[in-house]
Amino acid sequence: MRQLLPILTLTMMAALAVAQGAPMQKQTPPAGGPPKPFHIPQIQKFTLPNGLHVSMVPYGSIPKVEVSVVVRVGNLNESASQVWLADITGQLMKEGTTSRTSEQVAQEAASMGGSVDITVGPDVTNISSDVLSEYGPKAVAVLADVVRNPLLPASELPRLKQDSLRTLSIQKSQSGPLARERFLKALYPDHPYGRLFPTEATIQSFDESEVKGFYNDNFGAARAHLYVSGRFDATAMKAAITQAFSDWKKGPEPLIAIPKPVAKREVDLVDRPGAAQSTLYIGLPTIDPTNADYLPLQVMNALLGGSFGSRITANIREQKGYTYSPISQVSPRYRDAYWAEVADVTTESTGPSIKEILYEIDRLQKDPPSAKELDGIKNYLAGVFVLRNSNRNGLNAQLQYVDLHNLGEDYLNTYVQRVYAVTPEQVQQMAQKYIVANKLTIVVVGDKTKVAEQIAPYEKTGE
Repeated sequence: MRQLLPILTLTMMAALAVAQGAPMQKQTPPAGGPPKPFHIPQIQKFTLPNGLHVSMVPYGSIPKVEVSVVVRVGNLNESASQVWLADITGQLMKEGTTSRTSEQVAQEAASMGGSVDITVGPDVTNISSDVLSEYGPKAVAVLADVVRNPLLPASELPRLKQDSLRTLSIQKSQSGPLARERFLKALYPDHPYGRLFPTEATIQSFDESEVKGFYNDNFGAARAHLYVSGRFDATAMKAAITQAFSDWKKGPEPLIAIPKPVAKREVDLVDRPGAAQSTLYIGLPTIDPTNADYLPLQVMNALLGGSFGSRITANIREQKGYTYSPISQVSPRYRDAYWAEVADVTTESTGPSIKEILYEIDRLQKDPPSAKELDGIKNYLAGVFVLRNSNRNGLNAQLQYVDLHNLGEDYLNTYVQRVYAVTPEQVQQMAQKYIVANKLTIVVVGDKTKVAEQIAPYEKTGE
């Protein structure tokens, strides 16, 4: 009983203090330690005679394995009259093969504890499946059939075209996609990276011959890299990959079409009468991941606007309440990237939001951040990186990123250390060097009658 008295007394005192409105002393939690360096196991690599590259990484303890076939074909390979053809081709590839119906593909994948997923991006198409480890070799065979022998049935094309028309209609009714479309078009006026949306007529024009022509012209072993990560029998997986892919046609080499983006001050207002808020895209072309400054640029971006604890977020969200979720990003493609701040702001704060964003850019260019502020950002970036690589899907995505941009064997193993090596002065230099105010493209989607006067001052170069 005597041992309980001090505890009861303290509890009663705390309750009495709360009841009487007395302030309780706030305890500061101990600071967390820095994330540990990230190291991946040894990657087993080999290349088939037809040019298919393979990377296999034993990873994790869960008895599952992810197999991803990444092909260097995407929206980059579309002509101006083929926008979204790569996407529709990817969707049709899920509709069965010359030897399996779509139901059979789905059922086989499900019986292995997974599914077959196909995603299409600007530079690559990814065909993947995450299955129980014992079925890894069988998953390879199914994916090989999907990638190599797609049926591309004409009977499914009308349905997919209608789905695409519906998606197009929805996206063009929203301010975010409209702003991004205008922004990319301004930066890449004569390049596939600048073509976000097709016309309805373009979608309607797609037929079986065009889809099959796009597939035949762009898919082949020379453009493909197969990734395996998780728990698996390396000998069995290598044998399965060799058997399933060795006689795949080599096909063409990857298309190299590096853009020459436009960097100039331009203000583009897209009128949305009656809109309760405005969507902002403010940015410009920047360096790609092969540049030695790219990682310090990412650190600068996280501090400026690319994290919840960033300066722009603190300014226009926390302090002024102009917006709920602003974010900046460095968006890379093959040998290309852009920086952009994106925010949905209240209509009456459209002009003030632009002013504060430009103010934060200017402030960082004039004065480096404190070591304490930068340390928090570096801890955030290092922690996110480690979390991103904590599963099979994340690791395969990182390996793909490294290979697409040819970043070298040690990129992943040294990332955390290199983040922590960035100095406050480097962050300032990145802002000075790459966020040039008089070259920022500013896109505003909102009610013209209410925002035109607010944004007029920024149409002048250098303002």
